[in-house]
Amino acid sequence: MTTKIVELKKPRLKNPVFIEGLPGVGNVGRIAAGYLVEELKAVKFAELYSSHFMPFVLLQKESTVHVLKNEFYYWKPKRRKRGQRDIIILIGDSQSIDPEGHYEIVEQILNYVKKLGVKEIITLAGLGVGEKKESPEVLGAVNSPELVKKYKKYGINFATGDKVGTIVGASGLLLGLGASDGIKGLCLLGETSGVPLIPDPKSAEIVLNTLTKILKIKVDTSKIQKKVKEMEDFIKRMEKMQRNALMQMMKERMAKPPGKAKEGEEEEELSYIG
Repeated sequence: MTTKIVELKKPRLKNPVFIEGLPGVGNVGRIAAGYLVEELKAVKFAELYSSHFMPFVLLQKESTVHVLKNEFYYWKPKRRKRGQRDIIILIGDSQSIDPEGHYEIVEQILNYVKKLGVKEIITLAGLGVGEKKESPEVLGAVNSPELVKKYKKYGINFATGDKVGTIVGASGLLLGLGASDGIKGLCLLGETSGVPLIPDPKSAEIVLNTLTKILKIKVDTSKIQKKVKEMEDFIKRMEKMQRNALMQMMKERMAKPPGKAKEGEEEEELSYIG
């Protein structure tokens, strides 16, 4: 197996917008998207499995095993208000542990959601800024300049070029590869300390508040702190496993001779986001 999507049911959707929230720094995207799934009572309709996920299963309290996967959910407004759209939400346990897998998985996701009529993507992620902020900011990245004007009214800071080196993983690749398919994309980045193994509900909440304004839906975020505490053990276990894998990859990379910058140039500092 490489990467496959198992469809559990076929949703009938009208002009859906695709939301991605997978694990990453501070688990900002995963917390925000997972909370949205629960509050909307979204319906699971597909699962993604990949041999590019870490090769283990989690043993649960009941002694049953949990296979790492990503899950697709959909939500349709019962009484559609002006500006509301059907929503597809992707959440999951893990991202790929290798670069090739990131591209393969994102390609599979894009091919699948295109068949469901998706023409716009919003990805959710955390931006590690090295310190805890009382009022974290939401920064934005887009795959088309015209989208800056469309989304700036929601209080998103689009001066990301000054703060961000790279967007690692699905949150960035969905925008980059989606652009070649004519899919417009926005990434919402919540500032977070970036401290390993510490979920950031405050950053997730501010990202979620921005997202719900864009989607023109109302979600009560007052329970997000409680929800994060309930899922904290699972989040920490997953982050620890994932970080160990990433550290191993970095050790292998560091073992290779570093590239030499040209005279007068500095090597670009990379920011891990996801």
